[in-house]
Amino acid sequence: MNGTTYNQLIIFHAIANENSVSKAAQKLEMAPPSVSNALKALEKELGLPLFTRTTRRIELTEAGALLYERTLASVNELNFAVESIGDLSKVPSGKVRLTVPKFVYQHMLKPIYGKFCRRYPNIELEISVSDAAIDILKDGFDLGIRFGDRVEPEMVARQLTKPMVEAYFASPQYIKEHGVPQTPNELEQHKLIQYRFITSNQIAPLLLNNNGETLTVDVPNALVVNDTDVMLDAALQGLGIGRMVAPIIEPYLEDGQLMPILKDYWYPYSPLYVYFHRNTQKAKRVRVLIDFLLEELAS
Repeated sequence: MNGTTYNQLIIFHAIANENSVSKAAQKLEMAPPSVSNALKALEKELGLPLFTRTTRRIELTEAGALLYERTLASVNELNFAVESIGDLSKVPSGKVRLTVPKFVYQHMLKPIYGKFCRRYPNIELEISVSDAAIDILKDGFDLGIRFGDRVEPEMVARQLTKPMVEAYFASPQYIKEHGVPQTPNELEQHKLIQYRFITSNQIAPLLLNNNGETLTVDVPNALVVNDTDVMLDAALQGLGIGRMVAPIIEPYLEDGQLMPILKDYWYPYSPLYVYFHRNTQKAKRVRVLIDFLLEELAS
């Protein structure tokens, strides 16, 4: 594309991300007519419309979606390359977008993010809390935290925590009424507070570890939830046996509000990892957050 310039692609991506010419102009600190003219020039060069426009919204056409997908990695790489050179003489500054599951925020990030903000006052930290699976590149995040080191090509994962286990637990009230299962098979006589994944809409399988062998047990459901707070609340109310990664419920086990169930069979979980595109860390604003998370959380 002889007439296509880097600036035109940057403008195109801003419009696609903001779903608005005026919002893209504001983000780029440009006049709206300049943004609109750059888009028209790009569409003329390609010979295809990139957006459909109505009085209320602007959406990518099939050609626009294809151009966005095929240039996303390249545009990001150029942006980070330019930014990394400019960073050489600057203090860390700019916006950093981080996505984390709810329990990671509550039990790991909440105690420390204020320290990061005070250490780097010129960085605008944006924290998005979601238990859904996030494609950080497509969704505009700089980095995320999740279980496991299996990441897409061009992505990097750095380990933050030791491996965990999934704990099973119940309240003293539940145990008084229903007893404590002594073997996995005895779980069939109990009720489980079950978890449904938000993204896949699938029920989480009940897995137990029997000396390295994975066991599955079909346990009747007391209720189904898609939020760890609701899981914890239902267990505290004595509605059934709960399940979640051990660090969340350790304080409740220590003070007796909850009791461990079949602890010898708790299933191993992967460590938590911070993950990001390989070029993202070139930006000082992102690199200092990665280093901070490793400093504060890595075991």
